[in-house]
Amino acid sequence: MMKALGTEFYKTRRRWVWAIVAALIFVQLLWALWTLRNMDTRDLQQGWIACLYRFPLLNSVMMPVIAAVAASRLSDVEHKGRALKLLETVIPAGKLFGAKFLCGAFYMVAAAVLQILVMVFMGYIKGFAGGPPYDKLLYYLLFTTAVNLTILLLQQVLSLLFINQAVSFAVGLIGGFAGLFSLFFPQELGRFLLWGYYGVLMLVRMDWDKDTRVVDYYYIPVDWTGFVVLTFMFCAIYIIGRTLFVRKET
Repeated sequence: MMKALGTEFYKTRRRWVWAIVAALIFVQLLWALWTLRNMDTRDLQQGWIACLYRFPLLNSVMMPVIAAVAASRLSDVEHKGRALKLLETVIPAGKLFGAKFLCGAFYMVAAAVLQILVMVFMGYIKGFAGGPPYDKLLYYLLFTTAVNLTILLLQQVLSLLFINQAVSFAVGLIGGFAGLFSLFFPQELGRFLLWGYYGVLMLVRMDWDKDTRVVDYYYIPVDWTGFVVLTFMFCAIYIIGRTLFVRKET
């Protein structure tokens, strides 16, 4: 498996996957700096919790795009050269599926880690009150990574099964916007949509007073039930997707 994984990284060395991920994270940084440009004392008191509320909203739109791009770039090289049949003579299809996922997972995990670094960076340069809430940031990293990897897995299955990568991109874009809209509906509805789990696993909720126009953020208990459901979804997609890919190649 390690040799197969190394081969996947070697094949993507000129595919610029890392540059695409870095560019999108840079866009998130610019967006965050813009939204936090005029902060009064009260805003600085809620700086950390505000970040933990806003970033999942942005993730619901941008992370599915990152996953679609990563999965497509990892798969279209074989489609273009029609090399999947040839690769099967060197490496079993199931192992190839796993290696591609682990390669893509590296970029998705790196994206979540970069987000944490962006939050900490902004917190220090803007002067958020108190130190970084490391326990909440670790929860954020866990849940964001879990949703990222599940969406990546779905995108990889689509990218491997369909030669036309427009199918994968379309699902990523539509899913991202669907996930964003699900945040404005009751949380129970978001459980039925994979992309809605950025909202289901959020640690923060917002209370907005329309009369005073004052926003208050507050922490909510961790939704472990949602996390377990997401884990089952990941396992189901992996088993079904891997089986379909192996059968397609054989």
